[in-house]
Amino acid sequence: MFIKKLNQNLFIKISFLLIIFFIFLYSPVHAGLFDGNPQIVDKLNSAFEQIEGWLLKLATPAAAVAIAVGVFMQKFSFGDEERIRTAKKLIRGTLFSYAFILVLDLVLSAIQTLLK
Repeated sequence: MFIKKLNQNLFIKISFLLIIFFIFLYSPVHAGLFDGNPQIVDKLNSAFEQIEGWLLKLATPAAAVAIAVGVFMQKFSFGDEERIRTAKKLIRGTLFSYAFILVLDLVLSAIQTLLK
Protein backbone atom coordinates (compact mmCIF):
# COMPACT_ATOMS: atom_id res chain seq x y z
CA MET A 1 0.00 0.00 0.00
CA PHE A 2 2.79 2.43 0.97
CA ILE A 3 4.88 1.56 -2.10
CA LYS A 4 1.88 1.95 -4.38
CA LYS A 5 1.18 5.40 -2.90
CA LEU A 6 4.87 6.35 -3.22
CA ASN A 7 4.94 5.25 -6.87
CA GLN A 8 1.76 7.17 -7.56
CA ASN A 9 3.20 10.39 -6.03
CA LEU A 10 6.44 9.93 -7.95
CA PHE A 11 4.53 9.40 -11.19
CA ILE A 12 2.50 12.56 -10.59
CA LYS A 13 5.62 14.62 -9.87
CA ILE A 14 7.48 13.35 -12.93
CA SER A 15 4.43 13.93 -15.13
CA PHE A 16 4.08 17.45 -13.81
CA LEU A 17 7.75 18.21 -14.49
CA LEU A 18 7.54 16.78 -18.01
CA ILE A 19 4.44 18.84 -18.78
CA ILE A 20 6.15 22.02 -17.60
CA PHE A 21 9.28 21.13 -19.58
CA PHE A 22 7.31 20.64 -22.81
CA ILE A 23 5.33 23.83 -22.24
CA PHE A 24 8.53 25.83 -21.97
CA LEU A 25 10.17 23.92 -24.79
CA TYR A 26 7.44 24.52 -27.35
CA SER A 27 6.05 27.85 -26.20
CA PRO A 28 6.63 30.89 -28.41
CA VAL A 29 7.70 32.99 -25.41
CA HIS A 30 11.32 31.87 -25.44
CA ALA A 31 11.71 32.49 -29.18
CA GLY A 32 12.29 36.22 -28.76
CA LEU A 33 14.44 36.13 -25.66
CA PHE A 34 17.79 36.22 -27.41
CA ASP A 35 16.90 38.30 -30.47
CA GLY A 36 18.57 41.44 -29.12
CA ASN A 37 17.52 43.65 -26.27
CA PRO A 38 13.93 43.29 -25.15
CA GLN A 39 11.87 46.44 -25.09
CA ILE A 40 11.83 46.70 -21.30
CA VAL A 41 15.63 46.49 -21.13
CA ASP A 42 15.94 49.33 -23.64
CA LYS A 43 13.52 51.44 -21.60
CA LEU A 44 15.40 50.71 -18.38
CA ASN A 45 18.74 51.59 -19.99
CA SER A 46 17.42 54.89 -21.30
CA ALA A 47 15.83 55.66 -17.91
CA PHE A 48 19.11 54.98 -16.09
CA GLU A 49 20.99 57.17 -18.57
CA GLN A 50 18.53 60.02 -17.96
CA ILE A 51 18.84 59.58 -14.18
CA GLU A 52 22.64 59.61 -14.49
CA GLY A 53 22.50 62.81 -16.52
CA TRP A 54 20.22 64.52 -14.02
CA LEU A 55 22.42 63.45 -11.11
CA LEU A 56 25.48 64.94 -12.79
CA LYS A 57 23.57 68.14 -13.52
CA LEU A 58 22.48 68.36 -9.89
CA ALA A 59 25.83 67.37 -8.39
CA THR A 60 27.75 70.26 -9.97
CA PRO A 61 25.78 73.13 -8.41
CA ALA A 62 25.42 71.23 -5.13
CA ALA A 63 29.20 70.85 -4.93
CA ALA A 64 29.67 74.53 -5.76
CA VAL A 65 27.24 75.57 -3.03
CA ALA A 66 28.90 73.27 -0.47
CA ILE A 67 32.36 74.61 -1.31
CA ALA A 68 31.09 78.19 -1.11
CA VAL A 69 29.52 77.50 2.30
CA GLY A 70 32.81 75.99 3.48
CA VAL A 71 34.80 78.98 2.25
CA PHE A 72 32.42 81.47 3.90
CA MET A 73 32.39 79.39 7.09
CA GLN A 74 36.19 79.49 7.15
CA LYS A 75 36.26 83.20 6.28
CA PHE A 76 33.77 84.21 8.98
CA SER A 77 34.95 81.86 11.72
CA PHE A 78 36.69 84.74 13.53
CA GLY A 79 39.51 82.51 14.72
CA ASP A 80 37.36 79.67 16.07
CA GLU A 81 39.48 76.56 15.43
CA GLU A 82 36.54 74.16 15.45
CA ARG A 83 34.67 76.08 12.77
CA ILE A 84 37.82 76.27 10.65
CA ARG A 85 38.28 72.48 10.96
CA THR A 86 34.62 71.93 10.12
CA ALA A 87 34.91 74.18 7.06
CA LYS A 88 38.03 72.38 5.86
CA LYS A 89 36.30 69.01 6.31
CA LEU A 90 33.29 70.28 4.37
CA ILE A 91 35.42 71.53 1.47
CA ARG A 92 37.57 68.39 1.38
CA GLY A 93 34.57 66.07 1.58
CA THR A 94 32.77 67.96 -1.17
CA LEU A 95 35.77 67.82 -3.49
CA PHE A 96 36.27 64.09 -2.88
CA SER A 97 32.57 63.36 -3.39
CA TYR A 98 32.36 65.33 -6.61
CA ALA A 99 35.57 63.74 -7.92
CA PHE A 100 34.14 60.32 -7.05
CA ILE A 101 30.96 61.09 -8.99
CA LEU A 102 32.96 62.21 -12.04
CA VAL A 103 35.31 59.22 -11.92
CA LEU A 104 32.36 56.86 -11.49
CA ASP A 105 30.73 58.36 -14.57
CA LEU A 106 33.94 57.85 -16.56
CA VAL A 107 34.32 54.26 -15.39
CA LEU A 108 30.70 53.43 -16.24
CA SER A 109 31.10 55.01 -19.67
CA ALA A 110 34.27 53.00 -20.30
CA ILE A 111 32.60 49.75 -19.24
CA GLN A 112 29.59 50.54 -21.42
CA THR A 113 31.77 51.15 -24.49
CA LEU A 114 33.71 47.95 -23.85
CA LEU A 115 30.52 45.89 -23.67
CA LYS A 116 29.13 47.22 -26.96
